[in-house]
Amino acid sequence: MSGTLLIADIGGTNARFALADPHAAVPLLDDSVREFAVADFPSLADAARHYLEQVGAHASRGVFAVAGRVDGDEARITNHPWVISRSRTCEMLGFDQVHLLNDFAAQAMAISLYRPEDVVQIGGAGWIPAAPDQPRTYAVLGPGTGLGVGGLVVRDGRCYPLETEGGHVSFPPGTPEEIRILEILSAQFGRVSNERLICGPGLVNIHRALCEIAGVDPGLLEPKDITARAAQGDALGMRAVDVFCAVFGAIAGDLVLTLGAWDGVFLTGGLVPKMLDSLRHSGFRQRFEYKGRFSPNMSRVPSLAVMHPRAGLLGAAAYAVDLLRREAQ
Repeated sequence: MSGTLLIADIGGTNARFALADPHAAVPLLDDSVREFAVADFPSLADAARHYLEQVGAHASRGVFAVAGRVDGDEARITNHPWVISRSRTCEMLGFDQVHLLNDFAAQAMAISLYRPEDVVQIGGAGWIPAAPDQPRTYAVLGPGTGLGVGGLVVRDGRCYPLETEGGHVSFPPGTPEEIRILEILSAQFGRVSNERLICGPGLVNIHRALCEIAGVDPGLLEPKDITARAAQGDALGMRAVDVFCAVFGAIAGDLVLTLGAWDGVFLTGGLVPKMLDSLRHSGFRQRFEYKGRFSPNMSRVPSLAVMHPRAGLLGAAAYAVDLLRREAQ
């Protein structure tokens, strides 16, 4: 795999494209990044062609991270009607090769390229990037339009991203208040997954449930309205953010236990930078560590807010680097 690659991070709303040089020390070429609305194009191939024409670039291979499950040759975007065929996209673009991976597999791969300045520590456990030959197991999860969950296993200098749909695990309440919230959401949705609480719309769900408990009609609100109210001292807005952070911490801790991710959990997604102060000064870390007999172990696990603005693209670039290494072997 030589030359420049086309990489992309495809979400339910936006498609971000860039070029990557897998031979470079920093493979993601920052000045090549462009973002487009997914709704403006009938397919991934059309959006990719538009990008290449706009930047005046040529590529023969692509690595595309998509917000949905990759099943063989095909991927479906969870929150958008695009159905992506790897072989068809390759043919339409005239590429030699196209690789599809889940967006949180890309988020996991990005961990291999993070520097200390790309993350903010939450809690008392610090993190230092490991040498490539050191075995490591990491977890990654992030609230945005939904809740993405993945992991990264590093063994013998190779990175193995874990593609999961862990955001759809059933929500486990940890307090009487959360039990009541579960009851309210269950009446609306039936089964309640973690994603029903920990994502942008999930913050709205929490706030609406708290308002129902308080006998208040909140009206139609967006996540930004709730965080704005919390910043202004509104009691129910503040409580919704507190519950969100506490539940987020509990779920992050459960993921560490599930994967054995003792080397750290990375918090990514669109909401994390916006809620950084709340995460640092809330019950996030308390609930993260509150795991019974494993609480002492959890106190030593780093929880890190990802501040890199293009983590999905960085992960796609890291995946391209890994492909290069495999082809060279």
